[in-house]
Amino acid sequence: MRIAILGPLEIRAHDGGSIELPGARLRALMIALALEPGRVVPKSKLVDWIWGEQPPADTANALQALISRLRRALPDGSIEVQPGGYRLTVTPGDVDAVRFEQLVQQARNGQGAQQVRLLRAALDLWRGSVVQDAGVTESEAFDAVVTRFEGLRLAALEDRYEAEILLGAGQELIAELTESVARHPLRERLVAALMRALGAAGRANEAMVVYQRARDGLADALGVDPSPELSALHVALLRGEFGAKEQPRETNLRAELTTFVGRQGDIAAVRELVAAHRLTTLSGPGGSGKTRLATETARTLLDDLPDGAWLVELAPLGTRGDLAQAALTALGLRGGATDAEPMDRLITAIRERETLLILDNCEHLIEAAAAFAHRVLGECRRVRILATSREPLGITGEALWQVEPLALPAEAADPGEIAAAPAVQLLRDRARAVRGELETDAATLSTMARVCRALDGMPLAIELAATRLRTMSLDQLAHRLDDRFRLLTGGSRTALPRHRTLRAAVDWSWELLSDAERTVLRRLSVFSGGVSLDAAERVCAGDAVEQWEVLELLTTLTEKSLLRTTGDCTQGTRGNAADDCAQDARDGTADNGPRYRVLETIKQYAGERLEQAGEAELARRAHLAYFTELAATAEPRVRRGEQREWLVTLEIEHDNIAVAMRGAHAADDAAGAIRLAAAAGWFWWLGEHRADGIERLTATARGRGGHGGGTAPGFVAAMERTSQGSRAQSVRARSAARR
Repeated sequence: MRIAILGPLEIRAHDGGSIELPGARLRALMIALALEPGRVVPKSKLVDWIWGEQPPADTANALQALISRLRRALPDGSIEVQPGGYRLTVTPGDVDAVRFEQLVQQARNGQGAQQVRLLRAALDLWRGSVVQDAGVTESEAFDAVVTRFEGLRLAALEDRYEAEILLGAGQELIAELTESVARHPLRERLVAALMRALGAAGRANEAMVVYQRARDGLADALGVDPSPELSALHVALLRGEFGAKEQPRETNLRAELTTFVGRQGDIAAVRELVAAHRLTTLSGPGGSGKTRLATETARTLLDDLPDGAWLVELAPLGTRGDLAQAALTALGLRGGATDAEPMDRLITAIRERETLLILDNCEHLIEAAAAFAHRVLGECRRVRILATSREPLGITGEALWQVEPLALPAEAADPGEIAAAPAVQLLRDRARAVRGELETDAATLSTMARVCRALDGMPLAIELAATRLRTMSLDQLAHRLDDRFRLLTGGSRTALPRHRTLRAAVDWSWELLSDAERTVLRRLSVFSGGVSLDAAERVCAGDAVEQWEVLELLTTLTEKSLLRTTGDCTQGTRGNAADDCAQDARDGTADNGPRYRVLETIKQYAGERLEQAGEAELARRAHLAYFTELAATAEPRVRRGEQREWLVTLEIEHDNIAVAMRGAHAADDAAGAIRLAAAAGWFWWLGEHRADGIERLTATARGRGGHGGGTAPGFVAAMERTSQGSRAQSVRARSAARR
């Protein structure tokens, strides 16, 4: 049996036949039982419902008589007698009023088109006024039910209007909403829905009139002002924040023209950071791919962000640019004339949004970006920020992800390993667009690996190199990378100016440095293979920088992604001292403190700046003096019990010793070269660098005289004899040297 009470009472048996109930009180009894299907309704409640304030003298018999009449009219077993009351044996879904409440509740747990469908199904159950033919008067219980269901109906109607407007159907609802507002002029949600629909249709002036009428009506009828929500909507209309839209936008992220190579693992890691922290910053050197990683990560999050992800591009702004205005523009909230500050307008617009703001290229506005993020996140609790910058924003709660250069193949990698390296994959992908597929033979892959290593695995540099393959061969490209700043030009005409050439990318970082930071960075260019804190303090200090300042400047350069650090480690336990030392140095497992490394591209740029500043010779001499002193300090110790510790130290500095020697030869500094050769001779002999040592000692011995000149020839002869001998002879020589 199915019962409809949302309108004239209708009862249909299981066979589809209609059941008529004569008499208003009999219908009232049926409705009272139907409103609580399957549950026992107390007799006292039924009496209140049917007779209200004027019950009969013998209410028990009167109610029993009505029940008997109803049982005869309904199918057998429809009404059960229970202690204290009666129960209608139907399911909740058999009563339209109960079904209506169920659908409305389901709709409120849904969203979008599903929500609209459920609300329409619920409202379609109504055929008129609820229990309109019950014929009950002076019953508070009856009146309360009528009031309740009419309120539910209006609330469901308001829910439906709001859901459809969010789906972009506001213009089609204007006529219906106008009629609903006319019937219920004090229902603020209906008024708001009509204002939104008019605003979305570009009829803001009419929406203002609707608001004015509602405000006057509330004042006249209730003596109150419009609610804060309705007033805020009025303010938004005044600001011009409503306009005709074809579809609600979820993002301003543009479709990419190239494939995303080599960082799928980074996307997963950054997604986790964004989920766990409201502020995440991707930091890294210029050209490392921070922006692309941020936008690709945001794209994967769109389904989880009801209000989308929005890219706020800060690079075009000057150092005094307005971040809030840039964010309003990105969100499409330019608005009309208003006296409100852009930040206040932004906060008002996104306060309740669940969205992701991508603040791209914050480094030149780092203080302003930090203040912006702090306020937005403090006042908009559902907003998250993903920033890209060459240094962290430096505020509490910030999660950091260092965007490293693309992974490079190992020196001894086979062709398959080279082809699988992300840096090589990027070069092949971008080269394919300008000259077709590159060969994949071992020689070509080896050259590609050489190019990628020379460019430090930096995506921007690799992409600029790939464009050169339109007019030159891969081998020609590889041989010309020593002049990379002249070679790597011709980036996309639509790219930011600083991404069109390699020099422009590094210029951008350089211009953001203080004078002291520039001094230290350009002097670091004389080092090779990294630099210890002690060496940096000795070589980088000078007129403009005190020695005690160097550590802080190294720290800030690291934070600005211009230096990289490698950590401390412990000594190994392998047997052969020289082999152990070399392996420890290669593995970075020597306990000699943190080291600072400069990417090759940055190093070349800083070297040019060093020449321009007229400091090259000064820095070279300071570098030579430091490593001559280090080698001289180590020289007696590598022949005693401290041998292993000092061989490790010198092995770590092998590249710096070699660079200092080459610099002395190039500057025709024979005295300096001889002093370094004499101090480093035992290291070259015992540290498995005999061939290298012979070459450098021979070149030094051929130079003009100087201190220690008699030492070099003797070491040359000794190394030549040892190099020609057997392994056993080499071991005996090493043992003799230790004594």
